[in-house]
Amino acid sequence: MNQSKFLVFSLALVIHFSTNAQTNLLNAQVPQEIGVKTEEQLASDNDKPLAYGYIDDRDIFWSKVVWEYIDLNERINLPFYYPTDTMSISTDRRSLYDTLLRGVKQGKITEIYDDSYFNNKLTFDEVSAKLFRVDTIPEGKELLYADPTADISEYVDKYTIDSEMIEGFLIKGVWYIDSRQGEMKFRLLGIAPIAPDVQLVGRSDIDESVIKEKLPLFWVFYPNAREVMNEMKVFNPDNAAFPISFDHLLNAHRFSSLIYKDENIYGDRDVKNYVKGNSLFQVLESEKLKDDIRNKELDIWNY
Repeated sequence: MNQSKFLVFSLALVIHFSTNAQTNLLNAQVPQEIGVKTEEQLASDNDKPLAYGYIDDRDIFWSKVVWEYIDLNERINLPFYYPTDTMSISTDRRSLYDTLLRGVKQGKITEIYDDSYFNNKLTFDEVSAKLFRVDTIPEGKELLYADPTADISEYVDKYTIDSEMIEGFLIKGVWYIDSRQGEMKFRLLGIAPIAPDVQLVGRSDIDESVIKEKLPLFWVFYPNAREVMNEMKVFNPDNAAFPISFDHLLNAHRFSSLIYKDENIYGDRDVKNYVKGNSLFQVLESEKLKDDIRNKELDIWNY
């Protein structure tokens, strides 16, 4: 009896995962029907992000807020970077940056800030100003001075921050021990794409070391973006019939990262501010911070 129940449950999982891969792929009569769910599918599906649940402050035995850097050059983090070309691929596959930006443009993500403490809220126009710049070369300016109505489009250089220029992401999260369940948990609070300053891109009159500096474009309060993160699926190279959402990857902490700052008595100072001039020692300090967090869960069971 138990074996039959297990087979039925396994079959249900296979059917569920298959239908989530490319909706209506096997039933479509024309290409336009691929990815379009029927009314019956919409009624039976419940593809919403898993609710966090309410956590009372009294149930938090211990917590620590950390800031981490996700380097997109690392192999395990490539699902966040690709695809960078959105013109030659289906609309249901986007990079993490494009997913965030599309959510901002469509008004689905509204909690956008200029800092990781979520103090200075940004408008869509302010976000756009950080992603786009127009430069008029001297010849175009001279032509415009001579004739204000002249067409100077050929003398204008346009620079835009796109997916290929995103080198990583900063995330802010909190590790905490739930005293009711007696286990360590992670809650993602914010995320920010890292890219060159658009005002410096293409500039030959500025020192190269300054141009190479990367900055967070904007901070998104993550709980406000979960619906968008859950809608976009990440390609699964092991099984294309079972894609994974960005929300699942991020909440499960399925990425490689370095802790570059933690909540501390010195005003939440960065690791680089007290471990200076040696990248290896900074990485070792980041690993030490990770070990301190992992050991905290083990320590609560020591008597």
